[in-house]
Amino acid sequence: MKQITTILAATLILASCGGEKKGDNSAELAKLKSERAALDIKIKALEAVEGKNNPRKATPVAVIEVANTVFNSYIEVQSQILGDENVLATPQAPGVVSHVHVKAGQQVSRGQVLASLDAAAIEQQIKGLDVQLTLTKSLYEKQKNLYAQNIGSEIQLMQAKATYEGAQKQKEALQAQRNMYRIVSPISGTVDNVSLKPGDMANPGMSGIRVVSFDDLKAEANLGENYIGKVKQGDPVNIIFPDLNDSIQTKVSFVARQVDPMSRAFLVQIRLGNNKKIYPNMSCKLRITNYENKNALVVPVQVIQKTADGDMLYVVDGNKAKSVIVTVGRNSNGLVEILSGLKAGDKVITEGFGDIDNGESITVQ
Repeated sequence: MKQITTILAATLILASCGGEKKGDNSAELAKLKSERAALDIKIKALEAVEGKNNPRKATPVAVIEVANTVFNSYIEVQSQILGDENVLATPQAPGVVSHVHVKAGQQVSRGQVLASLDAAAIEQQIKGLDVQLTLTKSLYEKQKNLYAQNIGSEIQLMQAKATYEGAQKQKEALQAQRNMYRIVSPISGTVDNVSLKPGDMANPGMSGIRVVSFDDLKAEANLGENYIGKVKQGDPVNIIFPDLNDSIQTKVSFVARQVDPMSRAFLVQIRLGNNKKIYPNMSCKLRITNYENKNALVVPVQVIQKTADGDMLYVVDGNKAKSVIVTVGRNSNGLVEILSGLKAGDKVITEGFGDIDNGESITVQ
């Protein structure tokens, strides 16, 4: 009998459930919302009591007080020192070196003979021609004297003159040929390197003697096309020489207006004139200042946090942290320019900002 009663009760329950409309949960949903609201009120009340009994320890932070300052943005690129007059002097004709007349470090003048090649065959021709030249000159002068005395014809005088002048031209041609066996400095400057010695074979355009002029040095670098419009002639530049532990403050002399199609870069040049401290081919670093704000507010780049509302940082507000949305400008050398959101005197949290939220208690270290 008891079993039958149990089965009957189960049947009645199933019938009751099946009789409800499918998806009609509004009453139950309302009940759950009411229970959740009551729980939220209880949780807040308990949190308030807990906060009073066990206040959260303030987070230690480090701060900087922002103030108006000069802010520079610059472009840094590797470069080297070049000379407009940096030449390798070589002979015009191939030959064996017979004499080297200079050494490295020696000052030389334009046109000075630096080395001589063996030109014995041509020298012998010149000596033989000197004898002929002396004879033709003597004959010409005698014929000229005779003609002045109305002895001999004009044709004889002209023939003697032509023979003499022909010998002169022949000697000049041989002398020019001999000069091709000399290495001559095309500029005035300093002998930088002598790569020849007596007995070596010298060839045009190959090994020779390098001469450098220090009168017109320059620094050159190639900047990527992303810097187009960001560098202009007259921009301040600091040329840094790491090996010398020295630098030169000057200005950009030239900015190319054409981008190289292969490297996608353009040329920047700084003229240095004569400077005895620096040498051609020295490596250096160009720090070109392309922006300056003499009244800027700046903070370390790392304090800026990206949020859905924009760039944000924390400032000190009493004994609490306050989040502030800021507008940033240029950044350089680890600092970023703040265009809006801060004012002079604000204390920006620079350490510990990763452990705090807006409104949390802080203690400045």
